[in-house]
Amino acid sequence: MKKSTYNIKKMDCPSEEQLIRMKLSHINQIERLDFDIPNRKLSIYHSDDSNSITSAIDSLNFDSTLLTSEETLDILTPTDDSGQRKLLWQVLIINLSFFLIEIITGFISNSMGLVADSLDMLADSIVYGLALLAVGSTVSRKVSVAQISGYFQIVLAILGLIEVIRRYVQQENIPNFETMIIVSLFALAGNSLCLYLLQKSKSKEAHMEASMIFTSNDVIINLGVIIAGILVYYTNSMLPDLLIGICVFVIVGRGALKILRLK
Repeated sequence: MKKSTYNIKKMDCPSEEQLIRMKLSHINQIERLDFDIPNRKLSIYHSDDSNSITSAIDSLNFDSTLLTSEETLDILTPTDDSGQRKLLWQVLIINLSFFLIEIITGFISNSMGLVADSLDMLADSIVYGLALLAVGSTVSRKVSVAQISGYFQIVLAILGLIEVIRRYVQQENIPNFETMIIVSLFALAGNSLCLYLLQKSKSKEAHMEASMIFTSNDVIINLGVIIAGILVYYTNSMLPDLLIGICVFVIVGRGALKILRLK
């Protein structure tokens, strides 16, 4: 048995962990994956050499580096797929719920920031849904669904950017800053809960690493929408809302490209 440890600089949230899991799911020599998201490290227990594993991880363009690859006497304990499924269902339901809440309130309050954040929630839901599909599923089925969802996300991101341009040109009404701030605070709580559940499942102490929270793209986006809402109030302008919308749609598009690299 060998243990290869990687430093993955762009692995800063649980959805990227799931993308890596899916990317490596077809490599039969892998016995177990141990993720350390706060420190951006992944330890892989496997047989044979690590060339195919390294190649698969590098293809995701997460700025990965193989730190060590050596023989190990570590004893592996069996993993519980039912526990993994339950956890993924929990975070999937949370993300889908906030997708619906944010997209509805986003249109009601005329906020592109909330609409964009809802699509980011949907993007995470797709990743967790794909991860559920990958548990006990065939590689070909997983890849085909991943491709469809990746293209779907790209279309949504493009449509969102077009809508931002339309609103800017036509000078739509200024969004309701109170709704932006209140809903984003709830979304922040939802994302924090997801991060807590995912971290708790990997930690005997059941605590949440602060570095994991503050480096998560989802949490940063929620804070961005809150700040945009405050700026809308002080400037009496729609520009802060449109700018945060553009940023989030770009992030959603980049996330879609990550999914498309799973093939």
